[in-house]
Amino acid sequence: MDVEIGGHVKISVGKINGKYAVFIEVSSLELGASVMLIWGIYTSDSSCFMPLDPSSDARTIETPLRQNSSATYAIELEFEAKQTPFYLSFLLKPTSSDVEIRDHNKSNFCVPIGFYPGYPAPLGLSFSTDGSMNFAFFSRNTAGCVLCLYDDSNSGKPALELDLDPYVNRSGDIWHASLEGAWTFLSYGYRCKGSALQSDADKFDAGLVILDPYSKIIVNSITDNVSGLLPKYLGRLCTEPVFDWNDDVPPNLAMEKLVVYRVNVMRFTKDNSSQISSDAAGTFAGLIEKLSHFKNLGVNAILLESIFPFDEQKGPYFPCHFFSPSIIYGPSSGSVAAISSMKEMVKKLHANGIEVLLEVVFTHTAEAGALQGIDDSSYYHTSITTDLESQNALNCNYPIVQRMILDSLQHWVTEFHIDGFCFINASSLLRSFGGEYLSRPPVVEAIAFDPLLSKTKIIADCWDPNDLKPKEAAFPHWKKWAEMNTKFCYDIRNFLRGEGLLSDLATRLCGSGDIFSSGRGPAFSFNFITRNFGLPLVDLVSFSGDEVASELSWNCGRRRTHKQNHYP
Repeated sequence: MDVEIGGHVKISVGKINGKYAVFIEVSSLELGASVMLIWGIYTSDSSCFMPLDPSSDARTIETPLRQNSSATYAIELEFEAKQTPFYLSFLLKPTSSDVEIRDHNKSNFCVPIGFYPGYPAPLGLSFSTDGSMNFAFFSRNTAGCVLCLYDDSNSGKPALELDLDPYVNRSGDIWHASLEGAWTFLSYGYRCKGSALQSDADKFDAGLVILDPYSKIIVNSITDNVSGLLPKYLGRLCTEPVFDWNDDVPPNLAMEKLVVYRVNVMRFTKDNSSQISSDAAGTFAGLIEKLSHFKNLGVNAILLESIFPFDEQKGPYFPCHFFSPSIIYGPSSGSVAAISSMKEMVKKLHANGIEVLLEVVFTHTAEAGALQGIDDSSYYHTSITTDLESQNALNCNYPIVQRMILDSLQHWVTEFHIDGFCFINASSLLRSFGGEYLSRPPVVEAIAFDPLLSKTKIIADCWDPNDLKPKEAAFPHWKKWAEMNTKFCYDIRNFLRGEGLLSDLATRLCGSGDIFSSGRGPAFSFNFITRNFGLPLVDLVSFSGDEVASELSWNCGRRRTHKQNHYP
């Protein structure tokens, strides 16, 4: 390290027999006869040193450096490994003057002990073969980032906070660190300490602990969140559970052979008509119990409504995380159990020739999602006066958001053997940073040509959960994207109630050439008459009138009271 008045300070850190040794050497600096090292240790706040001796209130120590034969000054400090991780902070003070010598930035010299700079990739939590953990977290505009580690005390407060050094623990827009002794902790999150941009100063809450958006396993935080500063979820410090796929082979069905059954895991398996055992009701295991039902219907693909963790007040189409299934679908209140249960469900369905497709929502988040407070101006549409800002709309074609979407999709394919995805509110995937519709949106094109994702089934569904209406758009497809065919729904309904044109019916029954003739064909049309919002099929032919006029329904001449099917 360079010194503010010239010269150099050489620092090396090693670990021997359960202790960390820090060797400090000062050279090329005229200091006088003797020099004192004034030092202390801290974690999250460099102005608040930790007590070095439980029996004393002293938080700094003055230790003389030794001058050796080469006219350099040196000292070696030792720390027990169990004390780490922390920062060693020090300055130099010649005894012959009142001058305090700091680094070239006129700050104390700071050395991380027990943790290392780490690596900017991959994002999220990763593990090395030596047992160390690497943390990598994107935030372009935050002025500082704190890694918060929690133990099992249930106090709601981090057991340890590590303030990441922007000169050591940051590469571009990625904050990163590597820890050896983090196995004593159970979960983690981050705090962003204000914005480097004055215009964004009000969008960072330094007291708010944020879930890592790339966490693969999440845990519930303290439920009594009166202050609003406790996270709903934290990332768990463990590897994903090992699962025996036992040579699982996806059915890999042709598009034209698909008969798809859309299902909400919770509502379907908890309904009395499902006759599912109480311990499996509401869970992935409940779908396994209905295998014979699906096969009797001739179904060969299950489309799961969004299973991401979500805002319980607004429903599954308002997610707060993208890399794990919601814990409510597991046999117990834990993310690991939900992950294992979902994998078992996929394996059983595949063994019976049934593919598993996921509805995914990447165009917006819940108001209290994992991305709020990280970097709003990068993740969200915030600088335009349209409906997007009020909808917590993600800036899907911004590079870091596009990367997150692709990483999430690839994770579901590699870890969960998912066969395809249906993108809810897909028309918003076409929006640019400024809100305009793009003819070649980068994220849509990237998915179409991704080496892994292009081999799965990718379906655009332009239904918008914000206003419960489809947003029709000329969706670019590159002969890869299929689409939910809303025109099929409307034209069939109109025909059934005697108001449609025979030509419209013929167009739909013959493959909707007006939509799918440009190199795709009828197999890319996902035809439906009813969906999970609005009137279910039996009500569609049971009710009519002004209150359901938008449904294009017909009561077959009999008047009944209806109940609409909707969320939450």
